[in-house]
Amino acid sequence: MVSHSEAGPAAGDRRPYRAFNGTVGILGDLVRGLYRDVAENITAEHPRIYRQVAAGAEVGVIAVRKPWRAPGRYGELFAGVPFVRHVLMYPPLILDPPMNTRTGRFVEAVDDPLAGVHLEARDWICYPAVVGPLVVFVFVHQRFLGLGLSLANLFEIATDEQIAAGPDAVCVFGAAPAALRRFGEVPTVFYDDPATGMLLGAIPLEERFGYFGYVKKLVLTLHNLAVMRRGRMPFHGAFTHIRLRGGTSANVLLVGDTATGKSESLEALRQAGEARIAELRVIADDMGSLEIVGDAGEGGPTVLGYGTEIGAFVRLDDLQRGYAFGQIDRAIIMSPHKVNARVVLPVTTLEEVLRGYPVDFLLYANNYEEVDEHHPMIERFTTPDEALRVFREGCAMSKGTTTSTGLVHTYFANVFGPAQRMETHDEIAGRVFAAAFAAGVYVGQLRTRLGLVGYETRGPAEAAAALLQAISEARRATDADEGRTTGPRGGSS
Repeated sequence: MVSHSEAGPAAGDRRPYRAFNGTVGILGDLVRGLYRDVAENITAEHPRIYRQVAAGAEVGVIAVRKPWRAPGRYGELFAGVPFVRHVLMYPPLILDPPMNTRTGRFVEAVDDPLAGVHLEARDWICYPAVVGPLVVFVFVHQRFLGLGLSLANLFEIATDEQIAAGPDAVCVFGAAPAALRRFGEVPTVFYDDPATGMLLGAIPLEERFGYFGYVKKLVLTLHNLAVMRRGRMPFHGAFTHIRLRGGTSANVLLVGDTATGKSESLEALRQAGEARIAELRVIADDMGSLEIVGDAGEGGPTVLGYGTEIGAFVRLDDLQRGYAFGQIDRAIIMSPHKVNARVVLPVTTLEEVLRGYPVDFLLYANNYEEVDEHHPMIERFTTPDEALRVFREGCAMSKGTTTSTGLVHTYFANVFGPAQRMETHDEIAGRVFAAAFAAGVYVGQLRTRLGLVGYETRGPAEAAAALLQAISEARRATDADEGRTTGPRGGSS
């Protein structure tokens, strides 16, 4: 249900959920009442147990028009499309979209993919997403509205001031298929507009693209392209601040492709290390960026990590048993009866995403190799070149989250921007890895074994235990080295 007014029942009301009390609530009561009347008339019996089942609208949206600085022709193209200002959900929200896997890559268009296209404002809503340090306007066609509004569990909504300033990138989820067919069989594209500098992404309005992964990954592709312009290295991985009881802390970045055990290992760490872990903060669940601060003349470089999302989009099968049910009051569950069933959950805050934490552990998530005497659970690289070789190869065992199967190789485990800008990314990555080694960051790989049969739960759990041990050992090494910082920071926040 969509309301096109921000005002509540009383003038100046700052509690927008009250705007739905007279709409969503009444609609739900009306639907339940009709259902019960029909059931009683058919059975000729009055039930003794009444269950307050979900009914009516499960999502309420306040969407209004807002002025914004639109370069070039974008003001005309998106004229009149209302912006989401507030979302009200009744979780758990269960969706069964047309697709449950993603295929292909986001291809760079050689010309404007929306040239000559006209958008009917009444068919669209804009979700203005805060994506790390950027603002991305995500224009969603009404046929994909359920998926588009699921972004509320993944990205914060931009403020009025951020909207007025205009976006860093624009994403169109549900563009006219005819306009995109010239770009190939899977016309999911992005375009770097030379006239305005605007980054534009587009996904066709076809059922085969009715999967949340398409809009999420396109938004993150636009983010990655934009941060590379700023000299940052984008990463595909999970970044977490871990503080142990006793004061030791470490900021761990686990880089890897989809379903290599990034989020699963960190969740296993949360479960297994309850007795030793005082705090675990998620900084980035899937994508983020690395920035070098300082140089040799300023006490040495520091590599800072930033996130993009406040939520997580994870496979139900790879979570600890019962975890999703423990979070069901906030969950959006997609295709629960199918392969690659997913859940979208808020897991952190925008403050944590944007703060910038120094990286202590930079690890590649290896989900395809067994652990033996020559392949330890956690392995430290000795040189930047050795590390760059493993990260560049981006080897992983596919888990069925896309249409790829078997052992695959992806440049830096990241087809979402870096693979399309290899030359630029290589230059940035070389500087970042050199700075990481100079700063004493633990650079290596963690064998999660998530891609191996029988290790779906055991692999991440054992990897989490090994990581916890490495954090403790690195702390002891730091203490023994006469105060020189070569590992995790004691008592940092």
